Amino acid sequence: YTLREGRYVVPVRRDAHERFPGIVHGTSSSGASIFVEPRGLVAQGNRLKMAQGELEREEARILAELSELVKERLPELHAATDALDHADLRQASARLGVALGAEVLPLADGPTVELRAGRHPLLILDGVDVVASDLHLEAGQGLVISGPNAGGKTVALKLLGLAALMQRAGLPVPAEEGSGCGFFAPVLTDVGDEQSIAKNLSTFSAHITNLASILERSEEGAMVLLDELAGGTDPEEGAALAQALVDAFCRRGVALATTTHYEPLKAFAARDERLRNASVGFDVDAMLPTFALHWDVPGASSALSVAARFGIPARVLETAREMLPEHTRTFDELVRGLEAQRQKLAVAQAGVETERGAAKAAREEIEERLEAMRARGRKAVDDEAKRLRDQLRDARTELKKLRKSLKQEADAEALAAAKERIERAAALAERTAPALGPLVEAGEALSAVAVGDRVFVPRLRTHAEVLEEGARGQVRVAAGALKLWVDRDELRSVSERALTPAEKAALRAQRRPAPGVATASASAPTSAEDRPQHPGNTLDVRGLRVDDALAMTESFLDRLFGASEGTGYIVHGMGSGALREAIRAHLTTDGRYVERHRGGTTEEGGERLTVVTLR
Repeated sequence: YTLREGRYVVPVRRDAHERFPGIVHGTSSSGASIFVEPRGLVAQGNRLKMAQGELEREEARILAELSELVKERLPELHAATDALDHADLRQASARLGVALGAEVLPLADGPTVELRAGRHPLLILDGVDVVASDLHLEAGQGLVISGPNAGGKTVALKLLGLAALMQRAGLPVPAEEGSGCGFFAPVLTDVGDEQSIAKNLSTFSAHITNLASILERSEEGAMVLLDELAGGTDPEEGAALAQALVDAFCRRGVALATTTHYEPLKAFAARDERLRNASVGFDVDAMLPTFALHWDVPGASSALSVAARFGIPARVLETAREMLPEHTRTFDELVRGLEAQRQKLAVAQAGVETERGAAKAAREEIEERLEAMRARGRKAVDDEAKRLRDQLRDARTELKKLRKSLKQEADAEALAAAKERIERAAALAERTAPALGPLVEAGEALSAVAVGDRVFVPRLRTHAEVLEEGARGQVRVAAGALKLWVDRDELRSVSERALTPAEKAALRAQRRPAPGVATASASAPTSAEDRPQHPGNTLDVRGLRVDDALAMTESFLDRLFGASEGTGYIVHGMGSGALREAIRAHLTTDGRYVERHRGGTTEEGGERLTVVTLR
């Protein structure tokens, strides 16, 4: 069975339809068969037709209602459609960028384009191994590209136009970092052959017609791309016309790029500061173009070499060379010589870059070794300073014992022995004290110093604090327990280059008083034993982690003990209290230096600091 006009029918031979009761609904294309709806299906077919009619009416009603709803929401639907279009465009742009290995270029100020390692997008999509080119063009300037046919001149020209148009459309451009492109409006081109028999236009006539239109529409900020400018006519007249057109376009402030084989136009570009020459390379030995773009060098057309590459017999080419004018041969030889020199310079530059890289690697290796030697030297000095600190502790312990024994022994012999032991311990303390400060290196010479400044004293190989200024250019400094007069010219600024991070933080804490905490000129301490607060006996650990703060506290106590400071101030701030509790717990367990500690008074700064009294 089959369907005819929505009715179920069966094919019946034409001469047998009278023996098959039913309704005829048509014949076959050959006329040998007719399609008959059996009588028993007529009633059911009628009901089916009526149901289909009701179905179509219901569909029409539903569609009408939906149309009314769409009409009510038409602005929202238009907005949604526009949003989907924009999302689809952005997604397509992103996929194009991935396929090209490209990114959207930053928008340059003004009509200018700078492409670094630019590549033609269509060649990339075709899977061609593209030779990248550096291109630069801006308004009021022109680029004259020359070189052999099939060498890539037109590709470079089109790349400039595509970059400008893709930038206007927000599309990614295949170029390396450092590239940029401004806004060109409009982008005008004369590329290809527009000859037409129907319009009675030859190749030259078509180009001139197009050039006239472009010249009329040219304005400042436009980009004009011309392929084989003024070609297809007498070479001398065409070259003169090409130079005049280039000059006219530059005067109008457009960004111009053109390809040419005209030698006068290449020479014109070399003389005019508004223009620059560029050429595509040609490997004469291999008889193949390199497709690489070279700046400030005009290119030879190499027409005979290209003809040989495409199969012109050698005898024909030899005859052509003999017929070349002398000036053409001279210019061609000159350009070839320049190209050979450029290639030699490129090879030499590559060698220099290689040597420069090797020298840089050697210098970095030497610097690493020097830094390692410095680190070993600093470690040796640290070890020596630790040894001296231990000796100083022993000397001070000996002094304390001697003080006690002097109170108990009163005979002359005991006093003399005790005096001798005290003198030895004091001498050891004086020799040791200058080496106990933070390890520093000498900085620059000081033009002026003031009381309280931290300076580097070369003769002591450590830093000291300026106590007072004297006559004849001398100042009195204190390095630990040692105080002496030195010439002002000897002093150097303190360099922190060789300090560890903890030592640098400790040195900065010594140089500045804690904000809001009493200084040496502030109110008196809470007890007679507590010395006033000043930069030399204050440590600021606010913002540090607990481990770093404890390490700095330990170094701070060492320095105070070596400098005979009886009181120290540790500024830790309020915060959550974790840093304060950790420092005070550490001070409680440290019996070597700490006799007691307490929180600061209101005048000293309150619980934001801890006052430490040393043994």
